[in-house]
Amino acid sequence: MAQARGNTRQRIQSVALELFAEQGYEKTSLREIAERLDVTKAALYYHFKTKEDILIGIFQDLTAPMDELIAWAGRQPRTLETKQEILRRYQVNLIAAAPLFRFMQDNHAVVSKLSVGLTFKERMLTLNDLIQEPGSSLTDKARCISAIFTLHAGTFFMANVEGDPEDKRKAVLEVALDLVEQAQKGH
Repeated sequence: MAQARGNTRQRIQSVALELFAEQGYEKTSLREIAERLDVTKAALYYHFKTKEDILIGIFQDLTAPMDELIAWAGRQPRTLETKQEILRRYQVNLIAAAPLFRFMQDNHAVVSKLSVGLTFKERMLTLNDLIQEPGSSLTDKARCISAIFTLHAGTFFMANVEGDPEDKRKAVLEVALDLVEQAQKGH
């Protein structure tokens, strides 16, 4: 039974994310989510009381690997190799959670006001701290921040650039790794 309940939660989250992406978070109602799923609102309420609860569930499921990455990175030496591995693993996480990140990008104003937006911001700041050297120059801090956002921008905006998806992924990662390497040399 737990398996079926988990699948129902995942179906709800998947359909909700589709609707949020199609028409925006604020314009999507629980009734519409229930209708798309062909379930009653009561059945939906059994799993989630609010749209924000659905979004929190989506966020937790798709970003759990980011928490694991942060925990792993916190136990590693602050070497260039560790920082580059953090970026490699983060890119894999971004690709796996692409629907969520696309939604967050398209609905930034709404997301920034919700608890998931604050949690995401905290994770991003932690990730940045893990690849930045204490006492870095402003230029090197900008390089580290840019490395993370290169992965974000590259994951989404490179979709519009012609070329093989794997080659584009590698190119984006190469730029991010170069930025962290330059920051490390500057320190």
